[in-house]
Amino acid sequence: MVGEPKAKRCSRCKRDLSPAAFARDRNRRDGLQPQCRECVAEYGAAHYRRRREAAGKTVREKVAVPQGHKRCPDCGQIKSHSEWERNPTSSDGWSSYCKVCRAARNRESYFKRKYGISMTERDAMLAEQFGICCICLAASAEHVDHDHETGRVRGVLCFSCNAALGQFKDQPGVIRRAAAYVEGNVWKPTLVAPGVYQLPS
Repeated sequence: MVGEPKAKRCSRCKRDLSPAAFARDRNRRDGLQPQCRECVAEYGAAHYRRRREAAGKTVREKVAVPQGHKRCPDCGQIKSHSEWERNPTSSDGWSSYCKVCRAARNRESYFKRKYGISMTERDAMLAEQFGICCICLAASAEHVDHDHETGRVRGVLCFSCNAALGQFKDQPGVIRRAAAYVEGNVWKPTLVAPGVYQLPS
């Protein structure tokens, strides 16, 4: 800029700084804002803090982060960039949350979307079942079981019992006949017409 001063005094902090320390403002005679960038940012942060506190919301403290690191707002830990996923659309090129927290949030979102329950509710069900499958009462319960028609969550099962229900297509009559078969009561259907079978009473 022609006639641009070598130094300018900030109206807030009263320091004499180079013109590069000020944002441009075409409405000013010298083409620069009266306050330096640092003071403008500080004022903006203080204003943001006051608004958040007035709304009863938590204000996160600004923490110094070393080069090549980032602070996760979920767990609050400062981690190396190797602990983050890349995100080309974000301002810094990294995801908002570290890999561990992102995976946990995705899992929480998946449970809400698929089963309509939170991880906390799933954990409460597990505690009621003492951590074991509510069908075989032996293996660890790890898979949420739900009615595919109504979406209602029934319990948490082990892999084998959950897969068995799927193979039986959740049909109680088929499951009862399977139980009778295992107990030695063989249900042999009688052919009464082409493609029509009569089951013993």
